Amino acid sequence: MNILYDERVDGALPDVDKNALLQALRTQMPELEILHQQEELKPYECDGLSAYRTTPMLVVLPREIAQVQGVLRLCHEHRVAVVARGAGTGLSGGALPLEKGVLLVMARFNQILHIDPAARTARVQPGVRNLAISQAAAPFGLYYAPDPSSQIACSIGGNVAENAGGVHCLKYGLTVHNLLKVDILTVDGEHLTLGSDALDSPGLDLLALFTGSEGMLGVITEVTVKLLPKPQSAKVLLAAFDSVEKAGRAVGDIIAAGIIPGGLEMMDNLAIRAAEDFIHAGYPVEAEAILLCELDGVEADVHDDCDRVRQVLEQAGATEVRLARDEAERVRFWAGRKNAFPAVGRLSPDYYCMDGTIPRRELPGVLKAIADLSAEYGLRVANVFHAGDGNMHPLILFDANQPGELDRAEALGGRILELCVKVGGSITGEHGVGREKINQMCAQFNSDELTLFHAIKAAFDPSGLLNPGKNIPTLHRCAEFGAMHVHAGQLPFPDLERF
Repeated sequence: MNILYDERVDGALPDVDKNALLQALRTQMPELEILHQQEELKPYECDGLSAYRTTPMLVVLPREIAQVQGVLRLCHEHRVAVVARGAGTGLSGGALPLEKGVLLVMARFNQILHIDPAARTARVQPGVRNLAISQAAAPFGLYYAPDPSSQIACSIGGNVAENAGGVHCLKYGLTVHNLLKVDILTVDGEHLTLGSDALDSPGLDLLALFTGSEGMLGVITEVTVKLLPKPQSAKVLLAAFDSVEKAGRAVGDIIAAGIIPGGLEMMDNLAIRAAEDFIHAGYPVEAEAILLCELDGVEADVHDDCDRVRQVLEQAGATEVRLARDEAERVRFWAGRKNAFPAVGRLSPDYYCMDGTIPRRELPGVLKAIADLSAEYGLRVANVFHAGDGNMHPLILFDANQPGELDRAEALGGRILELCVKVGGSITGEHGVGREKINQMCAQFNSDELTLFHAIKAAFDPSGLLNPGKNIPTLHRCAEFGAMHVHAGQLPFPDLERF
């Protein structure tokens, strides 16, 4: 058993008459779209965080909104938990199913409903792949800006649920900044529209509240996103450094110079060598760290910004600064970065991808601290991250077949996340909390804040049936973990029931 899994999630749910529920579901959708045999359920026992696995009780594969409504209403009536799933690429266990729950797979909602080049919007179903939106918008000279590394596979519904970012989020923002409207179904099947086609709308901003809620407030059925015109010009500089600390300081120097790059990414030597061996991107494998800095916009401005950034990088101690010669080399530079995760995966039987954010000024010190923690736990760590906004992705290499290594990897990951909080950062930047980071939520937030989160959850989902046991820990869990932000694990009146 891994140290983050909370067995009480399933234990707290009532027993379910599986056969009765199965018969009821067959009145809502074709039998072939309901999976219940053990061999059918196996492919759905995990998401992208494959170290954590649970076999769901049932899997449903709806094609129509009426079917989704029917499933939700039946599960609400039978008091059965529902976990929504998109493409299953999430890295925090957010779509991990429950043994006493139904897994609601939205992958068949994969249609691009409308591209409006005049309004620069796209209206799509939640199962549409991130990259497919840009491909559909390309004939109009438009694209969708958020570009997570998994954009070839991840779904827009999952992006909304996790508030995904990508290598260009420094300049163009996260999902929440590129979202206009979502249509959702509540736990009892009620339809709600959050946001509007306008850039602003009256009332409370429930769209921002819903974005990043990890399937705990409702099920997405439609998404309207903003599209941007493709930049006239885009250039990439690759800078090599003989220490990760120098590269970290250079990041702050670029922003301090008043330059906001389209993307500003960093990789350490382990990640550089892995990516170069895998992609042949042209990376300097002798460098201790590299920065990829993309400048985009009007041709003349991009040319001037490249000169300014080159000067900043050289003053920061770069041993080499190289401008991509042409579009093909620019694409190769980014291909190495976007394939860094699978590249590092070739170095070890398993790896554990973390996702914390820190203030840019803390980069040099935090990178040094991660190296020290890596030595302490005896596990290699490859650093690949969105340096411009301080969103770190340390990849902890381990072998799950070796006794105790998964536990050590999880413990090391927890220490890294707590370090992020200590320096003024956050335990997640774009992967979400899910099941993976739920203990570290106790270090990030105090009891009053967690109580407020539970109240918001209850306002949307009074029965607590949507994706339970994820994202928001109970106060008792924080006390048991011993990391309550304010009370240091000591709760007043511990005998009272806590949510």
